[in-house]
Amino acid sequence: MVKFKDHGKIYLSDTCVNLAAAAYRGEVLLNALSRDSYPGRILKDNELQGVKTIGYWDAQQLQNWGLDWHRNEGIEITFLMNGHEEFLLGEKNYKLKANDLTITRPWQPHKVGSPNIGMSKLLWVIIDNGVRRPNQEWNWPGWILLSTSELDELTRYLRENEHPVWETTLRIREIFGNISRAVDESLGIDNSTYLAILINELLYSLLAMFRTCDVPLKISLTSNKRNVEIFLSDLEKHLDMEWSVDQMARECEIGKTRFIDYCKRITNMTPSQYLTYLRVEKASKILRNSPNLSILEIALDCGFSSSQYFASCFKKQKGRTPSLYRRSREGLL
Repeated sequence: MVKFKDHGKIYLSDTCVNLAAAAYRGEVLLNALSRDSYPGRILKDNELQGVKTIGYWDAQQLQNWGLDWHRNEGIEITFLMNGHEEFLLGEKNYKLKANDLTITRPWQPHKVGSPNIGMSKLLWVIIDNGVRRPNQEWNWPGWILLSTSELDELTRYLRENEHPVWETTLRIREIFGNISRAVDESLGIDNSTYLAILINELLYSLLAMFRTCDVPLKISLTSNKRNVEIFLSDLEKHLDMEWSVDQMARECEIGKTRFIDYCKRITNMTPSQYLTYLRVEKASKILRNSPNLSILEIALDCGFSSSQYFASCFKKQKGRTPSLYRRSREGLL
């Protein structure tokens, strides 16, 4: 199982355990060729090197499971052959229909089903490019046949655009149909050469599609500043950790001085100020909604080392102590 460290915590690549369990119960058809923790027939070392999983599910009845927020260690391309499905990325919920294709960058959090998946046939391929951060260079497997310039162009489209859902061409639908059949045949024979050809066709067809779509590219998505933006946007989920500025900079894989500069540009605060700001905002919500929690419990839950320091920071930001703030929200003041 592949691991990824972010905000001091270890994330594991998706295991699709809910999908595997439903397939085991006979509630959904699952056919896939996979490595590591992904379900399906295990790929040999010399088969499709770099491919983590390729396959499909075919759900012909409503399901009681979904793929909750998860990350994949490679570029993930999924294609909805039939049915409807909900796909969530960031704060957006996309209603997928037949012929829609999704692309998620390495380790980008996303979700399928809201909360459960419906009746659908979904195909996918995940290719590990050795990337853990947006600013790292992508390394494609050696069997990818696109020319250097074509592969560089495709990589820019995949790395530098924020549009995750695409209405695809007839050719891409045909390729995924062939992938589905090739995966079925691979349960009895080694079909890795044909699958490699199909993946090359898919990547070339994606490049052709991007060329006709006038895709807006943002080089900032692959910059060090983007690393910091992602870190800061997720920081509120990890406020209980004992952060130092040095630790924050290491998480973003840049120097302390540069990290402080980016943080100031993005938030108009120093890292320490922004961390305190987020902690006080979280504490104010708990004070409003959890009357049974003590001030000390709230302080520790939000990452403050003591109730006294918490009270000082809270009063500076909110204009009153946590106790007075809570009483005012309860209608006592």
